[in-house]
Amino acid sequence: MANDKLITGKTKLLGVIGHPVEHSLSPVMHNATIANLGLDYVYLPFPIAPENLEVAIAGFAAIGVVGFSVTIPHKQAIMPLLSEITPLAQMIGAVNTVSRQNNQWVGTNTDIEGFIAPLQTTYKQDWSQKVAVVLGNGGAARAVVAGCHQLGFAKIHVVGRNVQRLQQFHDSWSNSPISENLQVHQWEELSKLIPQANLLVNTTPIGMYPKVDESPLSGEEIANLPTGAIAYDLIYIPKPTQFLEQAEKQGAIAIDGLEMLVQQGVAALKIWLQQENVPVEVMRQALQKHLGLS
Repeated sequence: MANDKLITGKTKLLGVIGHPVEHSLSPVMHNATIANLGLDYVYLPFPIAPENLEVAIAGFAAIGVVGFSVTIPHKQAIMPLLSEITPLAQMIGAVNTVSRQNNQWVGTNTDIEGFIAPLQTTYKQDWSQKVAVVLGNGGAARAVVAGCHQLGFAKIHVVGRNVQRLQQFHDSWSNSPISENLQVHQWEELSKLIPQANLLVNTTPIGMYPKVDESPLSGEEIANLPTGAIAYDLIYIPKPTQFLEQAEKQGAIAIDGLEMLVQQGVAALKIWLQQENVPVEVMRQALQKHLGLS
């Protein structure tokens, strides 16, 4: 951590806004990385209630904040307050990273980049003949669907429980090339989809601490996952989740949400610092140490 660093009038401010924000791991990983780079920045958590969002953003501009991360519940509410939103963030309909450029706030979304990073590097393959099955249809699922499209998946199946929400999810992509490859399904259809899945992604909160013995899928359902498929859980505590443990027993490759958290953070820091050289390993290790995983 950057505790031994002197904070002065020259120190540049970064941060994360959310409500609540005490549990955010972003300060841990960003401050470790900033310290490693020897830069005069500090990354702070800012608890901001929804009704204070507009005045807080104006205050950030007034005090010269360089950029900030956006977490629940502000990812959508912040959009009308920004001068510019990247096409990527517009497509997802959510912003998780804001930077100050030419005295204006610019919003983007690094969750896609975070999600696809391990699939582009460690597990790189030709995805154009492959099938992705995505559990859940909330905000996180939007980034996952856009990421799967970017990787070139032939088919993207999204599975949810609420028919109306599923339909809205499907319709929201109607003006996008993604709609050609996207199909939505009710949860009952899952057993038909799992045997086809080359990538199975959990975007639901099922299995997250403290309910660590839960999984979005039953043992019977996951038993049909093809050997060598990739199971990807956006949750990172516990490690591994019940879902990933089940999948590994079936011979699947497991990826957890810690890597996505790290990679979206790296992508954000590159934007704020305007430099490509951000040490991923430092960020990853800071998180693992903090979570008692190393």
